[in-house]
Amino acid sequence: MILLLSISIVIILISNIMMFLTIILSKKSFMDREKNSPFECGFDPKSSARIPFSLHFFLITVIFLIFDVEIALIFPMIYSFNLVNILTMMKISFFFLLMLLIGLYHEWNQNMLNWTN
Repeated sequence: MILLLSISIVIILISNIMMFLTIILSKKSFMDREKNSPFECGFDPKSSARIPFSLHFFLITVIFLIFDVEIALIFPMIYSFNLVNILTMMKISFFFLLMLLIGLYHEWNQNMLNWTN
């Protein structure tokens, strides 16, 4: 029992020494002000937080999330092709793609896809 305890303590000490050595030896980056400063959304964090923000960044992110979630909904639909009637599957697929196209038309109609506004 004591032998097992001493072996485990030696193993823990060796692993801690190895981790400490890798931390010391892997320090190759130079610490300067630019590397240590946080980078958020392309804005300088040292300036005022109340500067005007382009709403286009937000809209593009929301559009990406909507289409990303819809892709996640398409994958189970592909699996269910073997489980249901082909006519039912075609109706569901048509309705789903129609919703996608209506959303895309709405975004295009509201000029959300034009970056120059």
